[in-house]
Amino acid sequence: MRLLLVEDDPLLGDGIRVGLTQVGFAVDWVKDGLAAKLALEAGDYALLVLDLGLPRLSGTDLLKWLRGTGNSTPVLILTARDTVGDRVRGLDAGADDYLVKPFDLDELAARIRALLRRAGGRSTPLIVHGALQVDPASRTAALAGVAVELSPREFAVLLDLLENAGRALSREQLEQSLYGWGEEVESNAVEVHVHHLRKKLGAELIRTLRGVGYMIDKP
Repeated sequence: MRLLLVEDDPLLGDGIRVGLTQVGFAVDWVKDGLAAKLALEAGDYALLVLDLGLPRLSGTDLLKWLRGTGNSTPVLILTARDTVGDRVRGLDAGADDYLVKPFDLDELAARIRALLRRAGGRSTPLIVHGALQVDPASRTAALAGVAVELSPREFAVLLDLLENAGRALSREQLEQSLYGWGEEVESNAVEVHVHHLRKKLGAELIRTLRGVGYMIDKP
């Protein structure tokens, strides 16, 4: 899953980027509201992590613009403004959740997973697809009750396809979920990961739609 982080504090921003990358997210990080606006206009993100006190364009104004365009990307606000009025203004501007600094990175990751789960229409933390069970929090998978060892990127491809079950994802879309800005995209990486997933989980799980991409059917 590819996230956009908007945080102007260099130490905090880098810590969040590294921490979220370590738990499996691809993270693009910008340091002001205008750069975030340009990034949102240029690409698609699964979720936006947004500081309110930003230079050039405030987080609140960015959020109002985003919702004004009809974009329903989940937004989690990070801010040091711990007053009821500030929380209300952020939520009324279109935020989906609110986390006050300082915060624990594990809680941030859990709130992100909860928002993604809600956006995907799931009410339970586990994803079940036939005999396959996937836990996004622990990043584990089991087939017919037997644990299946997956590499971090194999898991990321599987999770993206499961979260979009019934919808074809192109190689480019899957690459965007795997790699953040500045990361080198390995040649044929998606094809290799799909090949390994088929070997481990069954050839019939992931369908290839020639000229379109890959898809897992709805259960």
